[in-house]
Amino acid sequence: MNLVVNGASRTVREGASVADLVAALGLSRSGSGIAVALNGEVVPRSEWSRALGELDRVEILTAVQGG
Repeated sequence: MNLVVNGASRTVREGASVADLVAALGLSRSGSGIAVALNGEVVPRSEWSRALGELDRVEILTAVQGG
């Protein structure tokens, strides 16, 4: 299945969830410091089990600490 993730094309398996995508990108499954938007809507961490669909647009942001 094809998605657009942070503006780039990406292929994931059929039935993949938001949590699966976050894990595939090597990000923490706990979701700490991660925000996800699916087709322009923020997806609360409690709903990361939501299935992704063909050509969905996903934006993933991570908090970075520094100074």
